[in-house]
Amino acid sequence: MGSPEHAVAAGRLVPLRRPPLLSVVEGPFVPERASLDEVDRAWAALVRRVPRAFDGPMLHVLGTSRNGHGGVTIHCTPSSYRFHAVMHEGLDTGMRPLGGKAITFGPDGRVVMGRRGSGTLNYPGRWEFAPAGTMEPGISPADMILRERAEETGWRAAQPPAPRALLFDPVTRTWEVVFTIDAEPGDVQVEHWECAEVRAVAPGEWPGGLSPVARQMMPILEAERRARGR
Repeated sequence: MGSPEHAVAAGRLVPLRRPPLLSVVEGPFVPERASLDEVDRAWAALVRRVPRAFDGPMLHVLGTSRNGHGGVTIHCTPSSYRFHAVMHEGLDTGMRPLGGKAITFGPDGRVVMGRRGSGTLNYPGRWEFAPAGTMEPGISPADMILRERAEETGWRAAQPPAPRALLFDPVTRTWEVVFTIDAEPGDVQVEHWECAEVRAVAPGEWPGGLSPVARQMMPILEAERRARGR
């Protein structure tokens, strides 16, 4: 089983041909690198600085293993968001959350991008592929990304999301399952504090201020476009 730290060093991106399997073991994950008192102090400081920060359940990745035929098993355990968020106060507890991102294609081949809100912890003000979110216990990665699509972009999925890769973001220290989705614009403009602006752009005409993980996902986008003959 590979470790997240190894993935950072290797810059690992694992192509997927089928949905990842989640192997969830009993938890919760409690950090050994820092005491709970240290976590509580760092969390209190973070909330004072970023009032919108809130705790909640999420999955911590213990490691990953290929399971053949273009698949991967993600070994994880339940934990709490605060154990990860406190890294923004300089406290690395060793928590590596599982998240999901999608490259959303419109009917004209344009790609949906979202600009992160100024009050977000990760990549504030930067542009990313939309939607994106963090996995919670009890929900599949595909269902999570569909929920985030509705909340953040308002676009309607025309097809189920297709898993394309598993990557590790060394900036946010998160594992990310990357999907592609074919979608159509919704009838209602949604407002979401984490996604300040949504824009459909032609590939190559990217807005300024792309996040590092958006650049990390570009090979996935290009492989998808080649497969679609675009």
